[in-house]
Amino acid sequence: MPDLPTGNTDAFRAAHARSYAEGPPRQVPGFADLHRMTSLLLAERVPSHGRVLILGAGGGLELKALADAHPHWTFDGVDPSADMLEAAERVAGSHSARMRLHHGYIDAAPEGPFDGGVCLLTLHFVPRDQRLETLREVRRRLAPDAPFVVAHISVPRAEPQRSTWIARHVAFAGTDPANAENAMRAIATKLSILSPEEDEAMLREAGFSGVSLFYAGLTFRGWTGYAR
Repeated sequence: MPDLPTGNTDAFRAAHARSYAEGPPRQVPGFADLHRMTSLLLAERVPSHGRVLILGAGGGLELKALADAHPHWTFDGVDPSADMLEAAERVAGSHSARMRLHHGYIDAAPEGPFDGGVCLLTLHFVPRDQRLETLREVRRRLAPDAPFVVAHISVPRAEPQRSTWIARHVAFAGTDPANAENAMRAIATKLSILSPEEDEAMLREAGFSGVSLFYAGLTFRGWTGYAR
């Protein structure tokens, strides 16, 4: 999960984009294996020359991992941060002939139809009142029965469980104990975190069938589902 901004937002975005590749492997349990599992789940249904949509493609880490593993897939990635898209170009640049990057939110993505979709470490940044429509717009762009793989922070809403899990997240990331309380407060107030039960229900409401959990690492959960 990207660190949260403080101070000058534009400066944060540029600096964060440059250092982004260092964050997720440190903050997300089993980060490399999350990419491997995503690749496997997509490959069950995406054809050898398939087209894949990546929502939240900034940084380019999952884009590079998937492109490395599947040399004939093509990718459309969308992200609201121009700085993060520049980072994606640098990270996945060797695959530039097979990828198109789009600046904006889901409405900036091509209409498709795509053979598969991915949204990793992104939805906890989408406000709750925009989450369902975002998922519906992803589903609308997918071919029937196309797989969708999603993973993000998802913890119980009730206290004290919620705070306990956020504290574990901060500790795993190696946050300086002197900054731990501020980090916990930022996560609790600046991110849109649903419970696992709410996340699953919203995926079904958005039009995905066969929704099932495939990944759990401390605060992070991952699901796969299929467009109907």
